[in-house]
Amino acid sequence: MRILYITQWFEPEPTVKGIEFAKALAERGHQIEIVTGFPNYPSGKTYPGYRIGFYKREVMDGIVVHRVPLYPSHNGSSVGRILNYFSFMASAALFSLFRARRFDVVCCYPPITGGLAAIFATWLSRRPFLIDIQDLWPDSVVKSGMAGTRRMEKILALMCNFVYRRAARIIAQSKGIRTRLIERGVPPEKISVVYNWADERAAAPAGLADLSPYDFGAKFNIVYGGNLGRVQGLDVMVRAAHLARQRAPDLQLLLIGDGIESENLKQLVQRLGADNVRIAPGVPRTMIGDIFAASDVLALHLWSDPLFRITIPQKTQFYMAMGRPILIGVEGEAAEYVTQAGAGVAVPSDNVEAMADAMVQLAKMPKDRLADMGRRGQEAYWRIFSFSAAIAETESAFQKAIGDARGNAA
Repeated sequence: MRILYITQWFEPEPTVKGIEFAKALAERGHQIEIVTGFPNYPSGKTYPGYRIGFYKREVMDGIVVHRVPLYPSHNGSSVGRILNYFSFMASAALFSLFRARRFDVVCCYPPITGGLAAIFATWLSRRPFLIDIQDLWPDSVVKSGMAGTRRMEKILALMCNFVYRRAARIIAQSKGIRTRLIERGVPPEKISVVYNWADERAAAPAGLADLSPYDFGAKFNIVYGGNLGRVQGLDVMVRAAHLARQRAPDLQLLLIGDGIESENLKQLVQRLGADNVRIAPGVPRTMIGDIFAASDVLALHLWSDPLFRITIPQKTQFYMAMGRPILIGVEGEAAEYVTQAGAGVAVPSDNVEAMADAMVQLAKMPKDRLADMGRRGQEAYWRIFSFSAAIAETESAFQKAIGDARGNAA
């Protein structure tokens, strides 16, 4: 099978379906090439060693990567974000228009503008394309809080429905997203649920990170690692840790990452005088396993919103694979996997008091019970979310798309 994979984000940017995903498909005997942009996510600044140009060809671990121009941006500006998405869409579409005929199938990774690129790319070749739905547009765009997004909601909804109709197959990252797509008129037989997985090599200590800057010491360390963005609502965790300090004096909250809320969170820590909260820059994935392994609890939080009840934040799988207890401030499908596995404690989103109570509960919990939570989470990860199972299911979705297209053409 020959696969052209269009994705706005690819290594060295953090992404679930990056080079390991491509290599796994190649190892199963498939030819895969990547069409992506010049790396700039999540900071919006082009990575060292790269400069925006008309085209750059790379070979990463035997995989051919074609980089096409885009407008680099990932701040609070809706204009900048629109330029970012649509500039890549145009570049990827034009580059792939004549190249797509060399492949059996085209796959596009979110955002939905990648689906528009795939439609244009397959226009001449009539190749089938799949779209991978990680975030449900227009819902997630509107909830981002950027100015002007509500005025664009109807246009985005029409764009999404157009892509869904044209796609040969849709991959949904959760059962909840599949249900929502069906409610929007997508035929059930067109949707494959493929759960995201953890970077299983990174989800283990490697002995590469210097832990001294984090001052773990004899403290009870609750750690968040990832994007410091708006929808994460990390101010809730900061306020909760400050409140919990009264009942759990040894508790420390560590937020590791970069994002548009980084400075606001630092200012909040200063205003509160939350001296048990530390905010540190993001680290390479090769080192994050060392930091997570040294934690007592791994935490995540998202705004309270119906949209987030049907998605599974990728940190859920990574935290479970790490084998650490989980404090999850997310309602819906993700929290259900954690609590049903006995892997941690779930609290309602946006509830500072409930989050603080849970922090104290975990800080006072016996060590053997915490260890049991971590073990249960890790076992559930391998049972439900493993990389090998997801690759096999993805391969099956590609084959069905090709088979359906050939059947329709016959």
